[in-house]
Amino acid sequence: MDWSAFFELHKDLPREGPGRPEDVAWALGVAGVKPGARILDAGCGPGADIQALLLATAPGGHVTAVDAHAPFIEQAAKRWGRDSRVTLTTGDMRAAEGPFDVIWCAGALYFLGLRDGLDAMRGKLAPGGTLVFSELVFRVPEPSEPVRCTLTKEYPAIGTTHRLNGIIEAEGFEIVAQKMLPRASWEAYYGPMDQRIARLRPGADAALAAVLDEGAAEAALWRAHNEEFGYALSVLRAR
Repeated sequence: MDWSAFFELHKDLPREGPGRPEDVAWALGVAGVKPGARILDAGCGPGADIQALLLATAPGGHVTAVDAHAPFIEQAAKRWGRDSRVTLTTGDMRAAEGPFDVIWCAGALYFLGLRDGLDAMRGKLAPGGTLVFSELVFRVPEPSEPVRCTLTKEYPAIGTTHRLNGIIEAEGFEIVAQKMLPRASWEAYYGPMDQRIARLRPGADAALAAVLDEGAAEAALWRAHNEEFGYALSVLRAR
């Protein structure tokens, strides 16, 4: 992977994975999160979910948004850098100082490893706090060869929702609610990516062209096989 080319594709995208404000509202609504909550946006990317997190916990909510990739924090700062309700930090999400009433982690917990990530986040929750995260899973016991080969190469630890829930419960969490992200949440990510790919195609060098091809192939795989895999959005409380 040419990371310079990768971030050339991703640097102007509004978000770094599937999701919509409606997903935030659903998760925090079913969890009964109260106004004024202290929130950690762990692996926040360019800050796509910050507004929805603030709305769900207004008045008085505060978001600490952390991402390891400095350019993503720079993107988030263009919108939120002067807002006293938001603290933006470049670094490891495990270093964020809690406690937090809500931890929101959209498609990023896997960077830590699922078990280690759950353990790290549990230690940052205030009593009665809520952890919400999305995790890529197989939706069927035996996915087709294109899906299985592609996704296990990208994420060797991927498993079924049943496996995910077993790990969640073994790590000491109660599942308050869970749902698969709908098609609209995926298109909120892939639609802007399609447009970005089209803009970058003319004049792209070999490294960038390869990354654009990978991005297009990723979107095509999901559109062709979305009944076989997706993101499970889980709302948890520590037992």
